[in-house]
Amino acid sequence: MYPENPYYLLTPGPLSTSKSVKAAMLRDWCTWDDDYKEIVQQVRKDLLEIAGVGDEYTSVLMQGSGTFSVESVIGSVTSTNSKLLVLENGSYGRRIAQIAERLNVNCITYSASENEQHNPVKLAKILEEDQAITHVALVHCETTTGMLNAAERISEIAKEHGKIFILDAMSSFGGIPIDMIEAGIDFLISSANKCIQGVPGFGFVIAKKAELEKCKGRARSLALDLYDQWEAMENDPGKWRYTSPTHTVRAFVQALAELHEEGGVLKRYERYQENHAILVEGMREAGFETFLPDYLQSPIITAFKNPEEIAYNFNQFYDLLKTRGFVIYPGKVSDADTFRIGNIGHVFPEDFRELIKAVKSCIYWKETTF
Repeated sequence: MYPENPYYLLTPGPLSTSKSVKAAMLRDWCTWDDDYKEIVQQVRKDLLEIAGVGDEYTSVLMQGSGTFSVESVIGSVTSTNSKLLVLENGSYGRRIAQIAERLNVNCITYSASENEQHNPVKLAKILEEDQAITHVALVHCETTTGMLNAAERISEIAKEHGKIFILDAMSSFGGIPIDMIEAGIDFLISSANKCIQGVPGFGFVIAKKAELEKCKGRARSLALDLYDQWEAMENDPGKWRYTSPTHTVRAFVQALAELHEEGGVLKRYERYQENHAILVEGMREAGFETFLPDYLQSPIITAFKNPEEIAYNFNQFYDLLKTRGFVIYPGKVSDADTFRIGNIGHVFPEDFRELIKAVKSCIYWKETTF
């Protein structure tokens, strides 16, 4: 038997999972077997229910990390006549642009600083002046900082100008309510090991059927052909084209059940909000500053500025917290010295109260102790 987890993973994924999610991986499954394929089909159906969409949408599962699913969308929904506009204000928006560049997709970016949202007026002007733009892509929760971008407003502007809207909801789907129909989202991308609290191994795309049907033959990759993956799962229901991450899928089924038991997306969102509130209040008491103002902050992950004291060292601080049962995340902001703490996963308000106690016990660089 393996020991209990020695620490909580306070990261944006992989993240801490329940014992029952981990236990679900103890059985082996055959990817060709009808019992397993029925499980896959139920997962696809459950994702549509979480998204609150009907028959005009479909879901596709894709092997690999969340970035694999993002690349499958960028490489499959755009054609040689397409032009993609990526709105970026962090590393993960820049990654979408990097994917497009690597795939030779015609792409431009509208960049905002990492502590601000995009200006709707400026976006509308870009779309009016560049009629060649066909697709607009945005990261919903930019985990570089924890920024929650205004997906509904951005999508509204994109749809007013007749554009296909792609939302990277990697760190928000299942943890923040999203109205796909009201927002007019054409392609939503997320992953098993984020707010639904499964384990790494696959991502998924929720797509408008009418738009996905146009993607046949467009893909720039064999393995990441979103249309062909969808067609395979439709023609032989639940069958993946290539080896399925069976254990991860089964863990995801358990995670979906636990999301339902918790009360759904809204209840999970409320827990994440409470986790975040306890975290921010306690960290500020301990002398830390948040990178973002509160009105831009998601409850998913929070970036804090590293203290300027000469005696402070992030790696030492990280190691001390780890010995006390908490693993945090280095910073990713390009022009500020930060670290990040995730609020998602199988973690609860009482865990964050213990985290704050641990943080205060680790403040070796201050003369005053708590």
